[in-house]
Amino acid sequence: MRPGGLWRNGSVWVASPGVTLGCVWVSPLPLFHMRRSSSEPCACPKLSCEASQRSGISLAALTVTVSLAVRGPRFKKLKIGAGHRLDVKASGVFVLGIGHGNKLLTDLYNCHLSRVYTVGGLFGKATDDFSDTGNLVEKTTFDHITREKLERILAVIQGTNQKALLMYSNIDMKTQEAYELAVKGLIRPMGKSPPIITAVRCLQFALPEFHLEIHCLHETQQYLRKMVHEIGLELKSSAVCTQVRRIRDGVFTVDDALPRTQWNMQSIQEAIQNCQLKVETELEKTLGEQSPSSAGWGHS
Repeated sequence: MRPGGLWRNGSVWVASPGVTLGCVWVSPLPLFHMRRSSSEPCACPKLSCEASQRSGISLAALTVTVSLAVRGPRFKKLKIGAGHRLDVKASGVFVLGIGHGNKLLTDLYNCHLSRVYTVGGLFGKATDDFSDTGNLVEKTTFDHITREKLERILAVIQGTNQKALLMYSNIDMKTQEAYELAVKGLIRPMGKSPPIITAVRCLQFALPEFHLEIHCLHETQQYLRKMVHEIGLELKSSAVCTQVRRIRDGVFTVDDALPRTQWNMQSIQEAIQNCQLKVETELEKTLGEQSPSSAGWGHS
């Protein structure tokens, strides 16, 4: 595998404005212009500077001239695609595909990998959009709610969704195939299905606030807010969602993220190299064979 090929199909975590994080499949084409042949002309900007003094202030006039010392196009148009989206009220891991990385995004989508969120809730009120910023609909009491009662509701939710997971996986649980898939953790719907909660637990409980960790498939962030609302109703109260933050999307976690201060070529290259193996491993494990897209990581 040629080292230069890592730039064609790689992934790197970046931290976008605010708290949103992302994983970007990058290509070197807009950043480096490689020489194609000695006979192929190309213009490269060359700057010359003229300085003058006016009222004690130095002014510089830049003149752009053209040099033929460098070959290759000045820029190249690239297609950019998005993975599983985050709405405007959510934050966390966000995957983007640029150039050849769009093919890998498609392969990862076909794996139907689970995503993990941390979700905050607040008992005692309800709004029209299930979030704490929506229009207030009602206020309720919540002193009767305990952590034990909340965890019982979460257990019911997880049990119900486990049945849905098996149903939409279309697998006979009495077969050897089902056993092998269960051992590998590959029992999941490989087609369209309603949102499914594969695991949920309470991370923090301090009335009126609580925080959950939710593992899910085919969800939307609004679905998770509605889930918080329904938990409040089951506990004979009401609740609004205060936060939805995605901490894992498939093989990518928030720990792999590059903060904005590290959005430079060296950090991006290192991130691409670090994530290559786990992407290829997941594609081979889930799809059963090496993806044609991942096979091209080392090729131009």
